[in-house]
Amino acid sequence: MAVALKLEDKLVVGISSRALFDLETENHIYETEGLDAYAQYQLEHENDILLPGTAFPLVKALHRLNADGHYLTEIIIMSKNSADTSLRIFNSIQHYGLGISRAALVGGAAITPYLGAFKTDLFLSANELDVQEAINANIAAGIICSHDGLPISPEDNIEQIRIAFDGDAVIFSDESERIYQESGLEAFAKHEQENANNPLPEGPFAKLLRTISVIQGAFSKEEAPIRTALVTARNAPSHERVIRTLRAWNVRIDEAFFLGGIEKSEILKAFNANIFFDDQTVHTDPASKLVPSARVPYKNER
Repeated sequence: MAVALKLEDKLVVGISSRALFDLETENHIYETEGLDAYAQYQLEHENDILLPGTAFPLVKALHRLNADGHYLTEIIIMSKNSADTSLRIFNSIQHYGLGISRAALVGGAAITPYLGAFKTDLFLSANELDVQEAINANIAAGIICSHDGLPISPEDNIEQIRIAFDGDAVIFSDESERIYQESGLEAFAKHEQENANNPLPEGPFAKLLRTISVIQGAFSKEEAPIRTALVTARNAPSHERVIRTLRAWNVRIDEAFFLGGIEKSEILKAFNANIFFDDQTVHTDPASKLVPSARVPYKNER
């Protein structure tokens, strides 16, 4: 009898078809003409290979982590397509050699319950509602930003995956962010100084960061296949609480940038981020012109 595959010790990434491939034309047909017109279009173009989408290079690089006898990641297509309309997607996956063999094709139903069932560490989608529901369910998720000016080539090979995170409302909770928004910078700075020795509460991406840190720990720093960066608008003295929190969590951040309000885009370009996660469009919109980016919505309190 075959033994069931365990996903708990893998980096499991759920990806929507529109994050992986350029499906903007098809999505426009769906939104303006309806499901039947969309399904007919997909069937008529079943053998037309889709162009790469914003998250394509990241997914390709994650798949390569499983080379040389390693099995570190699992990529799963999470799509509201039906099985019938998804054949074009799998034809494109096979064409590019992405090695994705698992999928949840829910035919218009909610995706979130299946994210938990697949032990998903990260969910990437262009659909804001799906991402919001994932965040509400305590799953790290980002709305992929689409930008026509971002060059994406299926031939590009990423030797080391570079992931950049904002701090507040991403790695950490939005507790301090809310103080800043509601009471201003002075109140925020005072709160952070008074709580410098108290670790920040976990945010939606804390578990993902821990999973990545475990993968990094299996390699020397020079050979680690993933490199991380914290890119935050915080500056001194509010940096202290961040550093002490990461130390208390015993997780690794390879590079940290405390920018104090400086534009993040050029830093992200210099870091050569393959994906950047931030909770504010004022950061993700300009960043998405230079590096693949995803916005992390705030959790809706129920």
